[in-house]
Amino acid sequence: MEIIITVCVFLGLGALMGILLAVSAKLFHVPVNERVSAIRACMPGANCGGCGFSGCDGAAEAIEKGDAPVTACTVGGAEVARQIGEIMGVEVGEVVRMRAQVMCSGTVEAAQKKYVYEGAEDCTQAAAIGGGNKLCPDGCIGLGTCAAHCPFGAIFIRDGVAVVDHEKCMGCGVCVAHCPKGIIKLIPFDSAHWVGCMSRDKGKDVRAYCDVGCIACKLCEKGCEAGAITVGDNVASIDYSKCVDCGKCVEKCPRGIIWSAGRQSNGEFVIKRAKK
Repeated sequence: MEIIITVCVFLGLGALMGILLAVSAKLFHVPVNERVSAIRACMPGANCGGCGFSGCDGAAEAIEKGDAPVTACTVGGAEVARQIGEIMGVEVGEVVRMRAQVMCSGTVEAAQKKYVYEGAEDCTQAAAIGGGNKLCPDGCIGLGTCAAHCPFGAIFIRDGVAVVDHEKCMGCGVCVAHCPKGIIKLIPFDSAHWVGCMSRDKGKDVRAYCDVGCIACKLCEKGCEAGAITVGDNVASIDYSKCVDCGKCVEKCPRGIIWSAGRQSNGEFVIKRAKK
């Protein structure tokens, strides 16, 4: 009899708990936005933050509300933008894949230093001490803060300068946000050329602290028939909407700071700087 009573008590408690759970589920039910879920399912799930939101969930909600464009997910690229566009009922135009590029060529051998830095391996902390140890105010500090924050392992340090592995870069822009010097830019993925300097000092000053810095001679500008490269504020820059990747600017630059990238016949991706 005692066993029967015990079993009945447990069955009653189980039934009561089931009823309470069912009632709680009804009372505290949070409606699921199916469109947000569909948008989230399209995303690669990197949670890199390159879209400007805390993660893919935040980006999906912002897109559904209209607070972010359907192209917000830079990692997903054109295909993800197209899928999200279909969910949102909007037409998606051309989506240009981007990649990060470090605009500095001042290696350990080329760039002069103003002091020996001994501290935390962090560019932001080093920049707080006189802007870093390089004399160039726009030179890469080279301690790898960008590399440490890259969610795709696409950046490494070589000879005191950050270098982007184009094959791995997804154009999320996280490295851009973490560079205290502001010398990492997003450029079209297929662009074959870039200016490896952002120094805005006059040519004579640049010569004093860097063997490869831009001296604003304008030879690249004069040699570019497409009008894609111009010199302003003492430094050359490329307008990628005009650039046809002819390479004439590379030939004209006396400092060898206009870099080129491309694939060789064996499929190897090569980054190089013209030697002067």
